Amino acid sequence: MSGALVTGGARGVGAAVARALAGAGLRVAVHARADVAAAEAVVKALPGDGHAVVSGDLADPEAVAAFVAEAVAALGDVDVLVNNAGIYTEHPLPTTSYAEWIAEWRRTTDVNVLGVANTTWCFVDHLRARSRGPEGARIITVGSRGAYRGEPTAPAYGASKAAVHSLTQSLAVSLAPLGVAVTAVAPGFVDTDMTSDILAGERGDAIRAQSPFNRVATPDDVASAVAWLATPGAGWASGAVIDLNGASHLR
Repeated sequence: MSGALVTGGARGVGAAVARALAGAGLRVAVHARADVAAAEAVVKALPGDGHAVVSGDLADPEAVAAFVAEAVAALGDVDVLVNNAGIYTEHPLPTTSYAEWIAEWRRTTDVNVLGVANTTWCFVDHLRARSRGPEGARIITVGSRGAYRGEPTAPAYGASKAAVHSLTQSLAVSLAPLGVAVTAVAPGFVDTDMTSDILAGERGDAIRAQSPFNRVATPDDVASAVAWLATPGAGWASGAVIDLNGASHLR
């Protein structure tokens, strides 16, 4: 395999995935919505060469088509798509106004569901157009434990992750005849720069205690699973949504 596109690759889990894939010998296009400088810093630190930065808002279908095409042009070919980008905002129903509720659901759905769906469509369109066809390609989406255990203060986020889990399984069936494996991972709480304040605060011990390991995931915990799913040997996992929550939620 030659190239991979990682959405939301400028920090956290996405940056760890980019490092893992580059370490496995792939050229990586690191996508950012707007923080191009952060994406460039990630690319600069990746092992190997031939990596690239692409940018665009997942909520904008035209921007999605543009950055997927840019990734293909920069890398020469793309075999792996990692749908990692997403947004999380709190909007508990009892304390959220109707106007705020509508806005949160629209933005979350536009990015976390339609953005994933549109990026995937553009990626598959590239696979079908290339001379050697789509055989052996991989699509991996980062979902969430919240799709199963609920997100009471961020219900749109939980619902959006349930949607992309379902999308993964639908596409696993429809794309199998093309030789494309489609999977997802469902992490629990992950220690990133966006969650560090929460983990350092009064809720930190309770969050860590959700797992019998008494810790939360690191970005590398998630990235190692994604990197395996991108390998040729992981094709038979197609259709799976792999829990990565340290036994904090069993189903």
